[in-house]
Amino acid sequence: MQPSYLKGKNGNITDHCSRPIKSVDIYTDGACSGNPGPGGWAAILRYKGSEKEISGFERQTTNNRMEMKAVIEALRMLKEPCKVRVHSDSRYLRDGITLWIHEWKLNGWMTKGKQPVKNRELWEALDDLALKHQVEWAWVEGHAGHPENERCDELARQEIVRNGIRRTEDG
Repeated sequence: MQPSYLKGKNGNITDHCSRPIKSVDIYTDGACSGNPGPGGWAAILRYKGSEKEISGFERQTTNNRMEMKAVIEALRMLKEPCKVRVHSDSRYLRDGITLWIHEWKLNGWMTKGKQPVKNRELWEALDDLALKHQVEWAWVEGHAGHPENERCDELARQEIVRNGIRRTEDG
């Protein structure tokens, strides 16, 4: 006989630990006016046809940091473990989290060249957040007409402008 806590309302046996996991798509981009310089990040979270756009700004940063920040802030929005597909045009982000981070952690956050890993605090935050979910990392070509990537780029650049930073014509 099965314990009563394993029986659903209709008397059927259920597995309370295997509720369907939510699938979320996250599209991200970062932008910088100068590198380093003022930067913006943006993400679109999509779940069952609903979307949420988020974005932010940092006064002095790099493009790589903004790419990472977009994913970190998007993952922070998730209130429970999810199956997540992150779409990014940053090979630095994708390769860092899928290929390099394991060696960095084993080597005490040092690169193969025995230099400290740049952006360690962001890598650690990203790693901690990613471990809470089932994450697939998908690379998309930037500035190639991918609608969500273009929208994220627009939102990230709007953050730079909204915070009073205007990019000059020559850079």
